[in-house]
Amino acid sequence: MSLPPVQERKPIKDLQKVFHYTDTMSRKPTRDNDPYEYQAGFGNRHQSEVIPGTLPAGQNNPQEPRFGLYTEGITYSAFAAPRHANFSTYMYRVRPAAAHNGYKANIPHKSDIENCFLTLNPKVATLAEQGEWAPFPLPSDDQEIDFVDGLHTLGGSGDPNLREGIALYVYMINSDMDHRAFCNTDGDFLITAQLGNLDIQTELGKIFLQPGEICVIPRGLRFAIRLGPGHNVARGYITEIWGSRWELPDLGPIGGHGLANPRDFLHPVAFIDENLHEDWAIVNKANGLYHAIEQDHSPFDLVAWHGNVVPYKYDLTKFSSQNATSIDHTDPSVNCVLTAASRDPNTPLADFLWFGPRWDVASNTFRLPYFHRNSATEFLASLYGNGLGRSDDFLPGGGSVEISHTPHGNFSEDYVYEMRNQVNEPRKILENQMTIMVESSRSFLFTEYARTGCGTFKDQGTDPKAWDALPDKFSAYPNIQKILQHAKEHKEARRQQLEIFYDDDRLAENASE
Repeated sequence: MSLPPVQERKPIKDLQKVFHYTDTMSRKPTRDNDPYEYQAGFGNRHQSEVIPGTLPAGQNNPQEPRFGLYTEGITYSAFAAPRHANFSTYMYRVRPAAAHNGYKANIPHKSDIENCFLTLNPKVATLAEQGEWAPFPLPSDDQEIDFVDGLHTLGGSGDPNLREGIALYVYMINSDMDHRAFCNTDGDFLITAQLGNLDIQTELGKIFLQPGEICVIPRGLRFAIRLGPGHNVARGYITEIWGSRWELPDLGPIGGHGLANPRDFLHPVAFIDENLHEDWAIVNKANGLYHAIEQDHSPFDLVAWHGNVVPYKYDLTKFSSQNATSIDHTDPSVNCVLTAASRDPNTPLADFLWFGPRWDVASNTFRLPYFHRNSATEFLASLYGNGLGRSDDFLPGGGSVEISHTPHGNFSEDYVYEMRNQVNEPRKILENQMTIMVESSRSFLFTEYARTGCGTFKDQGTDPKAWDALPDKFSAYPNIQKILQHAKEHKEARRQQLEIFYDDDRLAENASE
């Protein structure tokens, strides 16, 4: 018997059209247009040198670092924290960060920053129902908006001063950060690119970020964001966490591999600016306020470093999805890329979830997400393609939110079709799109910018007419009233039969018969 003809695979280079990163057939761990080198491995202690031999051998703080450099350390945890929770990095740089010309407090800017999400703050408020945003507005051509001025808080819970909580942002920029860097002293930034490429320079090296990729910059590290080559505008989402850090979720019975694999997280290599002696401003975000440091030297002057407080990036098209292979609908926790712990050991502060292309193969099952009232607050955003929103207005660059225990679900024709008695065939779903979700155990409050200032918010719920596609079929079921009456009578008869066991006289009388 002759074998069927071989179907040769062909590489797909458009990352927004791939089913998985492996469709590119690339031998590299990065996309073809990424100009930088990286070190792989989540949670590792990395080290890197611009000039080989710069790192001191056998110690961290030598009497005289090579090339006349200065040793500087950055800590992320308590000095005596257990090893698994102890984070720090040693830097060997041209000038210490302490060498500056002083601070300017509460500098003017064009961003809308709010970090106090406590009920006593009159600037934030809860939402009475579901909310949805059309794409957030991009800067006009007559404005130059860089990252410092293009950051806008949507909502959150907690307060960075309490070292506990979370905040959601959007950024919309059309300009590079020119001789100024950003330092978030409040928490970690998880940046998700939606539109436009970003060229991110950090103290520890450079990261190239594209739509469909995420980047985490730890608290306290300085960075500058510039537009990638050929891009004149960019938009995306940021999740900031306070008092916690992003970690890989435990896999449990899945085993040692799956979801976001550690080797796919990429960390930068050391890079030093060519022009070191120029005027710079370092914009610090502290408790939601901007303060600036002025100095006469570049903050990006590291020749070498080693440690585990390191920024990193991850390509969401590499996510190794898991799903039901027999029956039923798995919980969205199987789509968790990163998680951040809360003070409750059983409940995370936040989960960052992926919803991308995958196979759907469950048999005899209603495969679509069932109606639910989750305890978590869910923020959903489409990066590209047709996302998972609850209306046609859910577009890339916008978002939607369901506050904890808000009843929600879909009302599309797919629901009617799925409920028919039919044979389930394997199928690919969510192709040519990428959607993310930030899920938090906290109940959110939302800023004035999110509710009115952005101009794209819709606070009305679902049009009641939409539910006409899902009518009450129970009441129309043949003889349903007689069935209910029969069930009621059966229940009463059963109750009376059981009553005898709680009456000693009747039980004895019945036993003697």
